[in-house]
Amino acid sequence: MSSILKTIIRQDLYSLEEYAADRAQFRAEVMAHKKDRKVHVGPNATLYFEDRLTIQYQVQEMLRVERIFAKDEIQAELDTYNPLIPDGSNWKATMMLEYEDVGERTSALAQLIGVEDRVWVKVGNHDPVWATADEDLEREDESKTSSVHFVRFELTPDMIRDLKSGSHVGIGIEHENYLHKVDSIAEDVRASLIRDLD
Repeated sequence: MSSILKTIIRQDLYSLEEYAADRAQFRAEVMAHKKDRKVHVGPNATLYFEDRLTIQYQVQEMLRVERIFAKDEIQAELDTYNPLIPDGSNWKATMMLEYEDVGERTSALAQLIGVEDRVWVKVGNHDPVWATADEDLEREDESKTSSVHFVRFELTPDMIRDLKSGSHVGIGIEHENYLHKVDSIAEDVRASLIRDLD
């Protein structure tokens, strides 16, 4: 599927009334889909890999919460969210830094400045691919990083070929204050991510 076909247009969306009627079923479908698109890296970092369905859900929820129905406002939301859909040669993910305790989270985020640039994926025996992070806006300052980052991993044709031939995928974070990795992600997740590369 080309990147043009993957882009969500206004006609693809439920109206507010349709979404109110179908939200429970659609949400259940998306939550089931997301189970195979989540990778925990260590105790506090999780990558949620986005695709057309997860992004449509985010857009629909935003329109619902904000009660957006004007064409130009809907288009503005699509312009914001469409770049988060992988376009056939990459993976795109929301990285969450999750700490239940507020004090611990504040302290950790102050120690994790730059962590979003230290995330990698590794296909088989290829070199790691380091994340391109936060292309939409800056998410850290001199005192702390954000608990949410958007990351992109650009894959080579050889990596994509090897993935489709069965190569495993590793994911890691190499930051001086957060050093964790997953040597091989679950097969269900790998299979889901391979579908992003068509």
